[in-house]
Amino acid sequence: MTSHADLGFDLDVRDTDAVADRRDELVAAVRDHAGQIAYQLARLQGGDYGRQTLSTSGGEWTVKHEAGELEFLLFSPTSGSDVYVVSTKQPPDPGALATALADYPNAVAAWNDHVASLSGVLDDVSAEFPDPDSTDGLVAERDRVLDAIRDACSVMAGEIHRYEGDDYGTFTARVDGDRWELKWDEGAVSYLRVGGSGGLYLISQYEAPSALDVREYAEPFRGFVDAYNEFVADVESDLSSVDL
Repeated sequence: MTSHADLGFDLDVRDTDAVADRRDELVAAVRDHAGQIAYQLARLQGGDYGRQTLSTSGGEWTVKHEAGELEFLLFSPTSGSDVYVVSTKQPPDPGALATALADYPNAVAAWNDHVASLSGVLDDVSAEFPDPDSTDGLVAERDRVLDAIRDACSVMAGEIHRYEGDDYGTFTARVDGDRWELKWDEGAVSYLRVGGSGGLYLISQYEAPSALDVREYAEPFRGFVDAYNEFVADVESDLSSVDL
């Protein structure tokens, strides 16, 4: 077996454990300290994710948090390569860490200045707001018109169901360029839709349309009823017509 002496070397390889241990100790301390900044930043920004860049004489520091927990602390010096002082990946090079930590107190001071600059920013903002008006009257009027439309559709659905003899079906008509479709299910109204498959549901199993939509289509609905009555007259059956 060849020894170091046989190769002409008489050098000891120094152990790096002490340097690595000290590096890890410093990173852990910075992680705890910068974690306070990350927590305060999350409270200030109010989101689950966020970041803040702090400028110092030595460069820029970026604090990024996720749900208030420090995700990374990045130092971008004015000259040289970026250093992730804290990250979820490999620890920084000890030399780069030493350079970054020499400027870290300046980053903390920059954070404190940032917080101080926001002090009192909301002092003159009033929390007294006008009372919002109630929509009760408007909703009642919308429902009154919708109830009349639903009643008319119920008559049409029941009569067409009786005439057609099918449990499911639709009655369609075009009014002023819009396609109206009334669908029934065993004689009951399933929906009334205006404008095709991507159109507006005046009657459905889900939410009611807006008052503005009801206002827009209430008058054209008369044309839809007229189309139904013409259908009744054409088939010459005992179907009942609808009056509004």
